[in-house]
Amino acid sequence: MVRQMDPALNPGEWVFIRTNTPLPQGIQPLMTFREDEGLTAIMSRDTADTHELTYDLVTAWLTLRVASSLEGVGLTAAVSSALADHGIACNIVAAFTHDHLFVPARDANRALDVLQTLARS
Repeated sequence: MVRQMDPALNPGEWVFIRTNTPLPQGIQPLMTFREDEGLTAIMSRDTADTHELTYDLVTAWLTLRVASSLEGVGLTAAVSSALADHGIACNIVAAFTHDHLFVPARDANRALDVLQTLARS
């Protein structure tokens, strides 16, 4: 899977917000996950700013375009290790078909380079 991951940088800036109240009407987050501490939502920075929602980090969104199985072994470890070796923080979301990475926006192009190099190795 690593050789076929074909990483792509998606447009825009993305943020993680946490709330204990319902999201404002009309927000269509990219992803939500409920934890004991509240609801986490990933959304565009523009949406968060428009609705005056608080966030700490602005991220870039990369997609690994290989069709990865939810039972696949090793892809997440290889990707996170390669990025960590270059000092790049990464939050990984595994969806049904693809894995999605959120890295600090300032590191987006460097992360893409690291992943493309990893895929060629």
